[in-house]
Amino acid sequence: MLDRTAPVIPPAPVVHPKDLPAIRLLFGSIRNSLAIWPDYAFDVAFRRNKPLGIESVLVNDPAGVRHVMATNAAKYVRPAILPRLFRPLAGQGVFLAEGSPWRRQRRLLSPSFTPQRVNILLPHFIAAADGLIHQLEGQSGTNLLAAYQAAALDAVLRALFSMPDQEERARLGGLVREYFSGPGSPNILDAFASSETSLAFALRGRRSFQKRWSAAVDAIVTARRGAPHDTDHRDLLNLLITARDPETGDCLAGDEVRDQCATMIFAGYETTARLLFWTSYLLTLDRDEQARVRAEVAAFPPERVATLDDLGHWPRLRLVLLEALRLYPPVPIMVREPVEDDTIMGERVRRGVLVYVSPWVLHRHRKHWQHPTAFMPDRFVGQSSPWTSGSAYLPFGAGPRICIGAVFALAEAQIMLATLLQRYTLAIESERPVLPVGRLTILPSYTPIFSLQRVP
Repeated sequence: MLDRTAPVIPPAPVVHPKDLPAIRLLFGSIRNSLAIWPDYAFDVAFRRNKPLGIESVLVNDPAGVRHVMATNAAKYVRPAILPRLFRPLAGQGVFLAEGSPWRRQRRLLSPSFTPQRVNILLPHFIAAADGLIHQLEGQSGTNLLAAYQAAALDAVLRALFSMPDQEERARLGGLVREYFSGPGSPNILDAFASSETSLAFALRGRRSFQKRWSAAVDAIVTARRGAPHDTDHRDLLNLLITARDPETGDCLAGDEVRDQCATMIFAGYETTARLLFWTSYLLTLDRDEQARVRAEVAAFPPERVATLDDLGHWPRLRLVLLEALRLYPPVPIMVREPVEDDTIMGERVRRGVLVYVSPWVLHRHRKHWQHPTAFMPDRFVGQSSPWTSGSAYLPFGAGPRICIGAVFALAEAQIMLATLLQRYTLAIESERPVLPVGRLTILPSYTPIFSLQRVP
């Protein structure tokens, strides 16, 4: 008989016994960046490599990661591939801004994401969760990933624009999905581009998309700016329009507001939908954990949530989400380039070398985690925000550019899942494993159909 006390080991790509040949590594990185790692990567603290003659280092030590991402962050920049992929969606927003523009934007935006401000947004999350339940009503089997994408987009557009209009939400959602499945997909030319604008012929599709996307978001922002002041608009756009730089008193210009809104849509939509999907998948693998989460939700139903403090009634749900973020980090690989020679963990690193910090690898590193490939939510007991502890846990990045929307994302995910689990038991009838695929985020290898059984 199976030992029911043994932890669940969710399926994952194969770990290779040694480094892949350069060509397999290159094309494998484009197809699935999670399936390229050799076994030693999950043991070492620091490793040099030179595939295709391009020197790179892998940093797996928390102190080394802090050096690159926090302590010495000013000496590191992101390589050209990142703005090539994300500029059409994020424009000049805080995600891609550098230097003094980034510092100014961060000062202006940070007050909008404090717990006190996120409290204002909870009704939007609750409305989106209710919409999810309405969407699933009467279905015994469903594409839960698609349902989560619709619900997460609903949540972010409500929180950002107070936008209840379903047709407008569907239009924006269609644009984002079009980008991720089309011109936004990484390609071989991105890997060899020396700058954001080099190989310009390969960027035509992205530039065309950017014009349509910017126009769609700009139309919404312009309409709200031109409307009479309405104190009932308790949303992020209102906070952005009224935000003032604490150092200069300046406000965000119109194009800046548009780009921040565009950034929030793509950052808060796709990543949250993936978190909801992978958490649900883990709970189908561990029915006992699913039952424990459902019991605490039954003891404090979602309709009683009024403030962030109320989410404290669901500690197991939070632990499950934290563990899902460990096993399926929103950004599986981060790359930086030193702008001048540096020393990381006593190792000299030349200017221009690619420095890899992979949350996928770090979160499964054998020196930092007990049973690193297992689903064990209890590993986070007693840790209120483990992503700030300087440990080997980077679901929201690290250093000065750590995601300012962490509280927002976790609150939204807790309310969504609690509302769903209050009503349904989740299962997947197929025995085919769902493997994670690393692209811009972590995708499933196929879209499973979830079985929904109504809770008596």
